[in-house]
Amino acid sequence: MKYRILVSLIFVTVVFSCKKDDDGIVEVPPSLLSDVAPEDDATIKEFLNTHFYNYEDFDELTMPEGFDYKIVIDTLAGDNAGKRSLMEDAQSVKIKVNSDYLGLSAGEEDIEHTLYYIVVREGGGGSPTFADSTLVRYQGSLLNGNLFDESQDFIWQELPVTVRGYGNGVAMLNAGTEDQIVENGDGTYDILNSGMGILVIPSGLAYFNRSGSSLIPSYSPILFKVELGLYVEDTDLDNDGIPSIEEDLNGNGYLYDDNTDEDSFSNFRDADDDGDGVSTRKEISDDNGNIIKPYPDKDGDGVPDYLDPDTN
Repeated sequence: MKYRILVSLIFVTVVFSCKKDDDGIVEVPPSLLSDVAPEDDATIKEFLNTHFYNYEDFDELTMPEGFDYKIVIDTLAGDNAGKRSLMEDAQSVKIKVNSDYLGLSAGEEDIEHTLYYIVVREGGGGSPTFADSTLVRYQGSLLNGNLFDESQDFIWQELPVTVRGYGNGVAMLNAGTEDQIVENGDGTYDILNSGMGILVIPSGLAYFNRSGSSLIPSYSPILFKVELGLYVEDTDLDNDGIPSIEEDLNGNGYLYDDNTDEDSFSNFRDADDDGDGVSTRKEISDDNGNIIKPYPDKDGDGVPDYLDPDTN
């Protein structure tokens, strides 16, 4: 990935066995998704019910002069006890996760996880899919506020990212539009109608028992504050002529488990999806290089040529 969250937080997969190693140390197997998911959900709900964000600052009628459009989260206590909780603004989406997605061998399938998101500011543009390229600035933290990564300037991110819930959450927001880009004169710029939101992600849609960073303990739900500037509709990450969103063959909102030829590359990063030696782009284009819709199926078996190694 081309941005810091995936550079600074490289996954390290460790497969545990419940036995003693050569040093006599008893290793503990990873927890089950089905056990951790409800625990995470309870933790997240408690957080959402006991915290608020500075929603009043985003009210155009009362917006403070010079407001920097920063999302600030605090506890519902003392003078803030009467504020509106995050839970009152939160929306949710259910996502099913298999254990092998996380490199685990437990064989669990379709374990339901709940991703929570809050639309802080409605963007003036459209909404990306989880497979599009997006221009964002973001801040990632634990629920206790401990920061593990951020980008204070807008950067391009190629969705999907390895943190599955992040891409799914960004897809719930609207972006801004190019005509509302304002240069600040110092090399930075703002997008006046950008979308802003809060994503709260259970560990099964994040790092679960794995993380390349001591800043993220195992089984930690995480939170992102996101400002979505722009996005590229129908992003084609491997430039094979098939929009990345169409490479989600099983329709589960996750691209890494769609790999027709079972090589080292998922279809959305594979220029020859069926591994027959003929590029996907060639199999879906006419002699002039124009993409044919619907995609050709020479033998009429219901499988497009670019996914069928028997045709080329």
